[in-house]
Amino acid sequence: MNAIAEITVSHPDMALVPTISSVSDIEIQVIPHSATDPRTGMFFFLVEASNDDFSGFERALERDHTIDDSELVSESEETRIYQFCHSDETKLLSPVVAEVGGLMLEAVSCRNGWSMRLQFSDRESITEIWEYCEREGITFDLRQLYRQDEWTIGGVTGLTEPQRVALLTAHEDGYFDEPRETSLEELAEELDISPTAVGGRIRRGTAKLIETTLTDD
Repeated sequence: MNAIAEITVSHPDMALVPTISSVSDIEIQVIPHSATDPRTGMFFFLVEASNDDFSGFERALERDHTIDDSELVSESEETRIYQFCHSDETKLLSPVVAEVGGLMLEAVSCRNGWSMRLQFSDRESITEIWEYCEREGITFDLRQLYRQDEWTIGGVTGLTEPQRVALLTAHEDGYFDEPRETSLEELAEELDISPTAVGGRIRRGTAKLIETTLTDD
């Protein structure tokens, strides 16, 4: 059996959490890559800015004690790829997931922490992750646990968890109805993020759904 766990974790010393907590209009996603092996000290992240302004993010990054060094690898109008080297005091969950034989399928920033989708061969491994978080004082919230028959490296839609939540909330609250039954400001209050961030997640999520479900290539 393959167990999929969707969790939220948070701690002031977890990677980039100081930056995530101080800048609301960005979304950070871990880029899975062989070079992100914790032993190399090199990690790659995709950063999206809802207002196309990365200045606040980079100022917060300079004060972030979990980052020893950073380098801008690639950039476009809305997204940038950075390479980070974490400080010795940074708490990392990915090495622990690897030690118990799991896969980190997705890790996306959320308010004051990280939203992760992990895959394990059994439920006992998930318990080991929870016990590690308990020892380290890491806030651990298991949002969903379900079985999957086959190993996979990505979802069908390609949506990040924050994009999925934003789209579902917008749909359920009538944002796509005519006339609209809710506003970006109301959705932002419900999701506890800024209206700009909500709009960006809806826009990028919709574009990803079109790309993965309607286009031929």
